[in-house]
Amino acid sequence: MYRAVTSDIEVCVEPFYLEEQSDPEDSRYVWGYRIVITNHSNEPARLTHRYWHITDQNGVVDEVAGPGVVGETPRLSPGASYEYSSGCPLDTPSGMMHGHYVMETDDGRVFEVKIPAFSLDSPGMARTLN
Repeated sequence: MYRAVTSDIEVCVEPFYLEEQSDPEDSRYVWGYRIVITNHSNEPARLTHRYWHITDQNGVVDEVAGPGVVGETPRLSPGASYEYSSGCPLDTPSGMMHGHYVMETDDGRVFEVKIPAFSLDSPGMARTLN
């Protein structure tokens, strides 16, 4: 599990290899990841946007940005958590991801919350940050 805390918002990530969706002979490797976002602050905050920086083992970078996550813009009350799962395909057997969420409080204050860097490693590979 990978973890980061920014402005009392905690982001925990658990990546997992999706062997049934992967095809190494065709250079297709797919991972899922489960994310739990917990608001430890004293004020509600809405996740409005996401940004991902994805790097494969050859150093090829893909950037993904857009509104919300999995079609939602969740509002987290103090003490509340939001969990979702998504996925990432790569052309190489390992890589890494990191990024940030854009959050907005009820009074309009906008801030970024770090998504910790996490490793995408095929089974049998050492789990390390690339």
